[in-house]
Order: sequence, then C-alpha cells, then structure tokens
Amino acid sequence: MSHNEYVKFITEQLVTHMNKTKQERKEGKVNKNQSIYSNRWFGLFPFTIRLLFKK
Repeated sequence: MSHNEYVKFITEQLVTHMNKTKQERKEGKVNKNQSIYSNRWFGLFPFTIRLLFKK
C-alpha cells in the first residue's frame, strides 16, 4: 500500500466516523464488546459450541 492510498483510506475512515451521530458511534462500541466478552473469559469453547449448533 503506497503512502497516498494509506492517507486516502485514513481520511475516508475519519470522514465516515465524523458523519455518524453520537448514538450510532456508541452502539457500535457496545456491539463489539459483547461478542468478545465470552471469548475473553472462556476462549474458543463458546465459539465451537455456536458452530456446532448452527450446523
């Protein structure tokens, strides 16, 4: 990735972040933390159980 592409990517991410409302930004953070919580405490075990039940 060249320097110009990297700057362009960062700028686009910043603009999309700034266009979101405060409520949308807060909801995005909450959803990310909920999915990681079980993996942090119990490792891959909950993930494998979910995969088994989906099949």
